[in-house]
Amino acid sequence: MGVFEAPANLTGHEQVVFCQDKNSGLKAIIAVYSTALGPALGGTRFYPYDNEEDAVRDALDLSKGMAYKASLAGLDLGGGKAVIWGDPVADKSEALLRAYGRFVESLGGRYITACDVGTYVQDMDVIAKETRHATGRSVENGGAGDSSVLTAYGVYSGMRAAAEHRWGSADLAGRTVGVAGIGKVGRYLIGHLLEEGATVVATDISEQARAWLSTTHPQATFVDDTDALITSDIDIYAPCALGGALNDDTVPVLRAKVVVGAANNQLAHPGIEKMLAERGILYAPDYLVNSGGVIQVSDEIDGFNFERAKRRASQIFDITGRLLRTADSEGVPPAVAADRMAERRMAECGRLRSILLP
Repeated sequence: MGVFEAPANLTGHEQVVFCQDKNSGLKAIIAVYSTALGPALGGTRFYPYDNEEDAVRDALDLSKGMAYKASLAGLDLGGGKAVIWGDPVADKSEALLRAYGRFVESLGGRYITACDVGTYVQDMDVIAKETRHATGRSVENGGAGDSSVLTAYGVYSGMRAAAEHRWGSADLAGRTVGVAGIGKVGRYLIGHLLEEGATVVATDISEQARAWLSTTHPQATFVDDTDALITSDIDIYAPCALGGALNDDTVPVLRAKVVVGAANNQLAHPGIEKMLAERGILYAPDYLVNSGGVIQVSDEIDGFNFERAKRRASQIFDITGRLLRTADSEGVPPAVAADRMAERRMAECGRLRSILLP
């Protein structure tokens, strides 16, 4: 799919911007799904996609997820996402990041960026040299710092709520949790789980991640791949890497009874949520439980206060519990109930923007 074919895939999106700066090598796509509730907030992913179609599709899917995430979290923000097509190790430079920042600024505040896979706090500090619309900056520069902190805390809170719904107790002590992906969020999540007394089994494609786990948390178990993880005797599965973790191959062999993870777009395609329900696997929608990060960086917009942001992220426990009860009462999978709740708030509160404010 090329640039001129893209409009056929923009169902529901307000705007998609293709950005190119030949001098720095920048190739980026900024997707704004909705600004019904406010400016579209979403991170910038720096990733070596195989082709342009994959990059566009990721931007579209992720931006929609961000809109639903902000809505369920009760934020007056819309949803957007950006992807930089390239290798963050080989291609990232100050010139490229600043060129990207100028494109963000050109949108006039319709899109606010933050960190994501392949981008870090120090990158946001560079991007912010060219735009007023960058969050997730360093504490030294008045920012919220690493948003992985509250992303992991939110996933942990959602996991406790799901455990309470499934087993009648939010206590994770004695539960075995399989964590796929020991990245920025996975590492904090593992810390929360071990602190509560859970047993952790984890995997990652990175040898550095494996070394980190063995030295930092030797009581945790490392397995070689995701297939070994999901077929092991675990109570809870936590996908914390890239999307599509729940698919036609993994769901039939998954042994966990609860799925709560940090990865975006975990359902590979529509219908997976029904497969999970048919197998009796409780799925807490990803864009709800991983919303702690967007809560953290959104707090930065008006002056960051960590304790205030953490209190708001703590509400993920209550929202998850309410959502799971609603799904049961309506007789639908949690993913369907979550979409309905998010869409309802976007529609109802979005109408308020038709009132002209001074």
